[in-house]
Amino acid sequence: MNWEDGSSYASIGPLQRTPRKLEFSHAASRTQAIFDDEHAISFAGLAPALRLAQRCGLERLVGEHVALGTADGVNAPAKVASIVAGMACGADSIDDLDLLRHGGMDRMFTGIRAPSTLGSFLRAFTWGNVRQLEKVARQVLVSLAAHTPLLPGKDVLAFLDIDSMQRRTYGYAKQGSGFGHTKIQGKNVLVKGLNALTVTVSTPLSAPVVAASRLRGGTTGSARGASWAVREAIGTARQAGCTGTLVLRGDSAFYGAEVIAACRDHDTRFSVTAKLDPKVKAAIATIGGDAWRPIAYPRAIFDEQAGGWVSDAQVAEVGYTAFTSKKGKAVTARLIVRRVRKLNEQAERGQDELFPAYRYYPIFTDSPYTLLQAEEQHRDHAVQEQVNADLINGPLAHLPSGVFTANAAWLTLTAITHNLLRAPGCLASAFHAKARGATLRRHLISVPARLARRGPAAGRGHLTLHLPTGWRWQPAWINAFTATHDPPAATAA
Repeated sequence: MNWEDGSSYASIGPLQRTPRKLEFSHAASRTQAIFDDEHAISFAGLAPALRLAQRCGLERLVGEHVALGTADGVNAPAKVASIVAGMACGADSIDDLDLLRHGGMDRMFTGIRAPSTLGSFLRAFTWGNVRQLEKVARQVLVSLAAHTPLLPGKDVLAFLDIDSMQRRTYGYAKQGSGFGHTKIQGKNVLVKGLNALTVTVSTPLSAPVVAASRLRGGTTGSARGASWAVREAIGTARQAGCTGTLVLRGDSAFYGAEVIAACRDHDTRFSVTAKLDPKVKAAIATIGGDAWRPIAYPRAIFDEQAGGWVSDAQVAEVGYTAFTSKKGKAVTARLIVRRVRKLNEQAERGQDELFPAYRYYPIFTDSPYTLLQAEEQHRDHAVQEQVNADLINGPLAHLPSGVFTANAAWLTLTAITHNLLRAPGCLASAFHAKARGATLRRHLISVPARLARRGPAAGRGHLTLHLPTGWRWQPAWINAFTATHDPPAATAA
């Protein structure tokens, strides 16, 4: 190996083997910064993203279904598109939406609204308008699934994952805020805020997208309204092409007769963590010792209750009838139980266990798959937490308004933006099809460009985006751009 001065790696001493450090090419006194380029933009990736939104009818659907009854609600299609565009660029508040108004953005797009206008628009929403916007979100997802490979394998197997999260709010001006439970660093704590319920749809080959979302008051329990959200999500998934086996997955908060009934009514399987009540414990006690089958995890997982890392466990199953106390709502299915051996706290003192103790994790399911497959698929429900983290790392960093319905509309627009980012990622590359939202924004959206326009002398006006040479993700960006833009018309000889 040779360095820039021609010397070889072996010819220099151990203290001299450091390459040249990163240095400025100009002195500070000879470097200037001037914000004066009217043709530069910071988010060239909005071109393929908003072309795709236009192709899937975002503005058309808003115009058809969202009807606000105040003066601040006029031009809803353009205002919704402005908010979604700002969120796609990383805006996490109403003021942040001003990032769209710079350089040549007004040459690339028309109708960009000011943050004050968009804030007044959000505050004009009623709960009925929020429900209208939720319908738009569902139909946009269906259209995205039709235009892009968003859910590969959806005709064979798809999963619906349901979960809720408590978003922290500050001050006394947030309508509906209250104290609810959430997890922070693995511990359940009470947090003042608003509660967001989300249902995602995914396949074994795809990243999850949001099929339904609903904002609730901060003191709302996780299961409240969950059955209706499940029914809407099932309908959306079916319309999006999930015609094969559909499985709903959830934690113990959604172990209830209403949620299970929603699945049964719409030909959907369920896999929900059961609560360790006396009846479930009695059913587990009937499992014979020879029925347990060992499983090994490819990677160790952290067990919060056991307080350590777990690399193996045992699973078994038994028939079980749940909700017998509810008239006409009893359900008989499989109770799949995973057990993990408890750590012996006295082992370090030389006191071995005569009778080992276990922690049990029951799953109530009617999955058609084998014991090991059904248990493994249920553990993959954790992808829902990754989606929540993705939303929090983006537009849902906080709920920006003091008006509850404005925050509810903001949540729905966040879901639309999440799905809209996933779709260009599927068009870009296999890596970006499953990348996090922050990665998609960094690689595909936040790409600087300079606009050059050719006038009528060429026959029709043309816009050319000059992007940075050597952009690491140029092939992926071009893939998304090409898939959402018509090829240039052939010029006459």
